[in-house]
Amino acid sequence: MTLRTEPFVLNMGPVHPSTHGVFRMRVTLDGEVVVNLEPVFGYLHRGIEKLAEERTYTGIVPLTDRLDYVASMTNNLAYCLAVEKLAGIKVPERAEYLRVIMSELQRIAAHLISIGSFFNDCGAYFTPFLYMFRERERIVDLLEMVSGQRLLYNYMRPGGVSQDIPEEFLPALKEALNQMPKYIDEYERLLKDNEILYARARGVGILPKEMAISIGASGPVLRGCGVKWDIRKVDPYSIYDRFEFDIPTGTQGDCYDRYRVRVEEMKQSLRIIEQAIKQIPAGSIRSDVPQLIRPPVGEAYAHLEAPTGELGFYLVSDGSIAPYRCHIRAPSLMNLTALRDMIVGWKVQDLILIFGSFAITMGEVDR
Repeated sequence: MTLRTEPFVLNMGPVHPSTHGVFRMRVTLDGEVVVNLEPVFGYLHRGIEKLAEERTYTGIVPLTDRLDYVASMTNNLAYCLAVEKLAGIKVPERAEYLRVIMSELQRIAAHLISIGSFFNDCGAYFTPFLYMFRERERIVDLLEMVSGQRLLYNYMRPGGVSQDIPEEFLPALKEALNQMPKYIDEYERLLKDNEILYARARGVGILPKEMAISIGASGPVLRGCGVKWDIRKVDPYSIYDRFEFDIPTGTQGDCYDRYRVRVEEMKQSLRIIEQAIKQIPAGSIRSDVPQLIRPPVGEAYAHLEAPTGELGFYLVSDGSIAPYRCHIRAPSLMNLTALRDMIVGWKVQDLILIFGSFAITMGEVDR
């Protein structure tokens, strides 16, 4: 016998624990099957782009910490790259290596949060999350050594970094690098071939390669579809062209592939850091940049490979000490444009998993 049902609307968020921030999904359901989804944005809007028009170029750096707040270092770097391009500022060699080391440590820390929370959405209830949070704390300890902060680092500066690494940093970093592969192997034994994960994530939330490219998706969401696109390789910035590393990709673009790409990227980040430690020179950590930077009239766009994808800053200068216009290309926002098409037809339990596999941060969605 066929049951007669009527569609009904369910609000998920903006304070639902599985929305990974203040994000609201207005879901139309037929039973437990999603027939429509309307994403609702704007609950975390800080107006960072508008605030930037009233601050000095250096004074904007702390604002960028609040974008992807689990990857503050890469936010800092993307903005500084745009200022340096706009003002023609050179960066010392040692500062470039420090930037790469901090960015790759930040990538590992961000992926640990993404993978751990993804398994929480799968129903693993905190065990993988706490394992990965343990290793993230090791990395946060290292970042605290150089910046004094544990979340919003405010470490990068136009022309270099704010301060050099302390004497105890490199020994602690080498110790962490020696231990991290063992922990990643532990995650693999626990999770990679887990039959519950297979049932929940394989073949679920498939993003076709053509759609991913057309919406401007990037990061693990794009590479999970089999697209070998990484800004560090295709448009190298800083000194990434000096390092050997691979670009992990998936095959069919499902939730499982997005998880696997992040795990493999952590291994590649370890490779990059090890090479950077061997190559890092002595010298200055910051160029002689004036306190009030006045770039010439013009515009510049710089982008990099953040943990969530392509993060870019577009700056327009009118010759004053503050940008006339600042616009941020946020990878989480671009990736979310595929959300409705990927979720319609799946059930509520799958909705949580698909959304969690995007690993978005609302700070850079609403800005």
